[in-house]
Amino acid sequence: MDKPANPSPGFQRNPGKVITVEPYAGAVTVRAGDVVIATSTRAKLLTEPPYPAAFYIPFEDIDFGKLRKTELSTHCPYKGDASYWSVVSAGDAGKDAMWAYEHPFDEMVTIRDHGAFYPNKVVIEAK
Repeated sequence: MDKPANPSPGFQRNPGKVITVEPYAGAVTVRAGDVVIATSTRAKLLTEPPYPAAFYIPFEDIDFGKLRKTELSTHCPYKGDASYWSVVSAGDAGKDAMWAYEHPFDEMVTIRDHGAFYPNKVVIEAK
């Protein structure tokens, strides 16, 4: 039996942990003031109790010209290492507003090349 090449240590320690990632049926738009940062009809909704659900938007639907990658990195034992981007037009309020798992663990590969945003730093509209 083949083993994953990059398995999640979190799921190995806690196989009962449930994280779901499902396609979102509507449209998602992310704004900072009047500036649209992302708009997508291909977003995924990640649910990981007890945390709030998060929309993961494909990189192709994010305007990276309005973002600046930062030095911040965090680690999740289930998803991997997260990179962060700030919304340039939002100043300090938009610092580290978007995160992404550029090289997620095998169990979370479905969120590779997708970014998620903090709802307290931008406006996320889901229809």
